[in-house]
Amino acid sequence: MAPQQARDSSLSQALAERIVANQVTALLLLDQALRVRFINTAAEMLFSVSARTAVGQPVGQLLQCVAGSLEEHAQVVLEQQQPVTERQVAVELADGHTVTLDCTMVPMMEESPPMILMELRQVDRQLRLSREEQLIRQNSATRTLLRGLAHEIKNPLGGLRGAAQLLEMEVADPELKEYTNIILKEVDRLGALVDNMLGARKLPVKRAVNIHHVLERVASVIESDPDNRVKLVRDYDPSIPELQGDPDQLIQALMNIVRNAVQASSGGGEVLLQTRILRQFTLASQRHRLVVQVNVVDSGPGIPPELQHTVFFPMVTGKAEGTGLGLSIAQSLVHRHGGLIEFESEPGHTVFTVYLPLESES
Repeated sequence: MAPQQARDSSLSQALAERIVANQVTALLLLDQALRVRFINTAAEMLFSVSARTAVGQPVGQLLQCVAGSLEEHAQVVLEQQQPVTERQVAVELADGHTVTLDCTMVPMMEESPPMILMELRQVDRQLRLSREEQLIRQNSATRTLLRGLAHEIKNPLGGLRGAAQLLEMEVADPELKEYTNIILKEVDRLGALVDNMLGARKLPVKRAVNIHHVLERVASVIESDPDNRVKLVRDYDPSIPELQGDPDQLIQALMNIVRNAVQASSGGGEVLLQTRILRQFTLASQRHRLVVQVNVVDSGPGIPPELQHTVFFPMVTGKAEGTGLGLSIAQSLVHRHGGLIEFESEPGHTVFTVYLPLESES
């Protein structure tokens, strides 16, 4: 019986190790010196680091922003032998971006020497996924509404145009013909407005595209404007591979975003164009191995709070001369590529972020 029990015990231990390693919650095991002794797969993905690199490091090298705070709590856990939970801790990762975590530290006093099990749950990821799902539903509902609205508007517009053309042929007086010309021009203007609201209706023709070539095309148009007083600053990650996309549609989407940022900074200043690569990133409830992140950052007055929930709706704008179509069209075009546009805005700092999956969608 003893050999069989030993095999069962060994099997149970191996199974337990696999279960812990594959938990969706990030887990770290720390020794008394607060060095990492174990890191599971979820934590590797969260910190973008391999277990080989992380094991043996002080936990402060992984949790840079709040290392001191967490280390203090970890010492309390060891001294009082009681678990501690910290809610919504802002943590700066090694790649520079910040995440919000709920952190629970549990003492493992039965070990010799004692150790600490640290459990990390990413709060902002759940908030982002919820916001992302709302944006996708919003975009889908808006496109459905616009298609129905376009049908209801363009049918009578066609009748009006035909009647105006017939009337123009029957009228000999030049002054009266001027009125029919006004009718025709206004009908055409309304038709063009409806077409702009719908945006590009053709499906993207995808091929290998370098995102930096797309951004440079946008930048060249902006910088060639003689009235432009805004400096475009590049911060590109040259290691980003090509993605599958329609270059014309991507140029149009990014042009709308960058042009808005330049107009917001029209008094002068800088607009930052930044690219990064994200690993194991979720978009529309689908996890992607690699995602391109494009940030467009301006220091303008920001988006008014009353407009922030509707900024991607057509005809919503904070500019007196704006049509409110640019961001709506950009969101639709990026969504056709399996991506999404998000933003954060406060006075003096607005960031529009475009996410585009690198793998091709069939």
